Amino acid sequence: MDSQYETKKNDPNAIMPYPESNDEHVGEVRGLGGGIMDKEPEAQEGHAKFHRLGWKRLTVVLIVEAIALGSLSLPGAFATLGMVPGVILSVGMGLICIYTAHVIGQTKLKHPEIAHYADVGRVMFGRWGYEIISFMFVLQLIFIVGSHVLTGTIMWGTITDNGNGTCSLVFGIVSAIILFLLAIPPSFAEVAILGYIDFVSICAAILITMIATGIRSSHQEGGLAAVPWSCWPKENLSLAEGFIAVSNIVFAYSFAMCQFSFMDEMHTPSDYKKSIVALGLIEISIYTVTGGVVYAFVGPEVQSPALLSAGPLLAKVAFGIALPVIFISGSINTVVVSRYLIERIWPNNVIRYVNTPAGWMVWLGFDFGITLIAWVIAEAIPFFSDLLAICSALFISGFSFYFPALMYFKITRNDAKSQGKKYFLDALNMLCFVIGMGIFGIGTYAAIQDIMDRYDHGKVSKPYSCAPLA
Repeated sequence: MDSQYETKKNDPNAIMPYPESNDEHVGEVRGLGGGIMDKEPEAQEGHAKFHRLGWKRLTVVLIVEAIALGSLSLPGAFATLGMVPGVILSVGMGLICIYTAHVIGQTKLKHPEIAHYADVGRVMFGRWGYEIISFMFVLQLIFIVGSHVLTGTIMWGTITDNGNGTCSLVFGIVSAIILFLLAIPPSFAEVAILGYIDFVSICAAILITMIATGIRSSHQEGGLAAVPWSCWPKENLSLAEGFIAVSNIVFAYSFAMCQFSFMDEMHTPSDYKKSIVALGLIEISIYTVTGGVVYAFVGPEVQSPALLSAGPLLAKVAFGIALPVIFISGSINTVVVSRYLIERIWPNNVIRYVNTPAGWMVWLGFDFGITLIAWVIAEAIPFFSDLLAICSALFISGFSFYFPALMYFKITRNDAKSQGKKYFLDALNMLCFVIGMGIFGIGTYAAIQDIMDRYDHGKVSKPYSCAPLA
C-alpha cells in the first residue's frame, strides 16, 4: 500500500486514498489535484462501490466486452483466408493479445492513477497524448455502440421477417432503448451479473449454428465430405479483401481498450493476470473452433454472421438466443465512455459515484446522450459499417498493439530481471508495434477500398432508410 501511496502522492492527477495505517485520514477520498474530496457517507460508499471487482468478475466483464456476434464473422474470414492461415492467425493473434493485455496490466500496477486508456497518453506523452487518445477512446466506443444498434436492427428484421413491412428505423429505436436500459447500472461489478447471461447466450448461439450447419451439410448430396472447403486462401484474392478478413480476426481480440477502466474497479488489481489468461484461452478456443468448424460445414458460401447459414428457421432461433449478447455487449461500452466523461468533468465531486440524486440524473443523462448519438451516427451515415472498420483500423491497432508496445519501452522495460529476457521482450514488442502499424496502414486502405467498391455496386444504403438491413 505504501508504494502505491507514494506513487499517487507524487502525481497531481491521482485519485489518492491515504494509507490504511494513517488513522487521521481514514474515510477521506482524494480527488484530482490532491484535495480532500468529501468526508460524507456518499463519497465513502461511492469509493467502496467502485472497488468491488475481483478477478473472476473481471474475466466475465472482459468476456462481455470481447466476445459478441463478431465471433460469428470468423467463418467468413476462414473462407477467405483458408483453413490453415485462419487457424494460425486465430491462435497467434490470441496469444499476442494476451501478452499486450499483460503489458497494460503491468502499466496499471506501476501507475495506479491510470483510470482509463486516455490517462496512459498523459503518462507517456503529456497533455497532447492524453487529448489524442481520449478522442480515439470516446469515438471508438460510441461507434461500437452504434454498431450494436445496427446489429439489433438486423436481428429484429430477421426474427420478424423484416417486420412484415415495418420500417427498420423502428427496430433501430427499439435496439437503442434496450441498450440505454442495460447501461443504467454504473458499476462493472453490477454489469458482470449480466455477463453470465451474455456468455451463455453467445455460446448457445454458436452451438446452434454449428449443429444446424453440420446437419444441413450432412443432408446434402455427398454429405460433409462434399463441402468444398480449402486449406489455403481462395483464388484471385485481392489485398483489400484479404486484409478485411485478417481484420475480422484481429478485431475479435480487441478487449484491451477497456482494460484500464475495468482494472480501476478491482479491489486487488494484481489479480488481472488470471483474468486475461482465462479470457485469452476462452477466446482462442471459441474463435478457432467456430471459424474452423462452421467453415468446414458450409464451405466458401458461408454467410456473415454465420448463423444466417443455419437456415431461415434456425437463423431466427439463433438470433433470438443471441439477443442478450447483442445488447449486453453493446451497453458495456456506453458504461465505459460515460464513466470516463463524468470522471473527467467532475473529478472532485460525489456526482462521479452515482449514488446521489444529482449523480443519478447526470448518469442517466450521459447514458441517454451517448446512446442517442450512437443511434444518430449509425442511422445517418450510409456507410457506417465501413466507417467503423476504418476507425477500428486506425484506433484498435493502437489500443491492442502499438500503444502496449510503447508502454513497454517507456514504462515497463526495466522490469525484466535478465538481459536475455529484456532482449526477447524487446523483439516481441517490436513485433507488436509492426503488427499495429500494419493494421493501421493496410487496414485503413482495405476499409476505404471496400467503401468505394460498395458505392460502385450500389450497395450503400440511404440515411434513415426504412429499407431492411442486411
